[in-house]
Amino acid sequence: MFQTTNYSGNKEKDYELLLKQLNALLDGETDVVANLSNTSALLNQFLSDINWVGFYVWKDDELVLGPFQGLPACIRIPYGKGVCGTAVKKRSTQRIADVDQFPGHIACDSASKSEIVIPIIKDGNVFGVLDIDSPILDRFDETDQLYLEKLVNELIKHL
Repeated sequence: MFQTTNYSGNKEKDYELLLKQLNALLDGETDVVANLSNTSALLNQFLSDINWVGFYVWKDDELVLGPFQGLPACIRIPYGKGVCGTAVKKRSTQRIADVDQFPGHIACDSASKSEIVIPIIKDGNVFGVLDIDSPILDRFDETDQLYLEKLVNELIKHL
């Protein structure tokens, strides 16, 4: 199950609008759960061809499921395991064109074919990750990565 959202056709322009909407949505709000929840809802509405979007938060040396949009998901992910745990270990975005080719991929939803995970680093410490799955192979490109990393950098200001 996934949606297709039609915007202007200019991906960069659409992402710039998304960033403005995010900042307006989070402006003045300090509650972490509320901000993560609204960010996942905004991304779910904005992004086309995705089947899961949400956050895992770093707690007690593992990632724990946070606010998300999509089917029920894996609750705990160990450090260095799967795409999310690898993003934390390497402290870098993981853009996976085909999750079936990723060694140790954790399949929470068998419909997922590609994935992007952006680590959230606040004040030098791991806060968690933004995780987005798609039922389409190679769904995420360099533009998606660039703007989703910008989105995470904006979100960090509200955590």
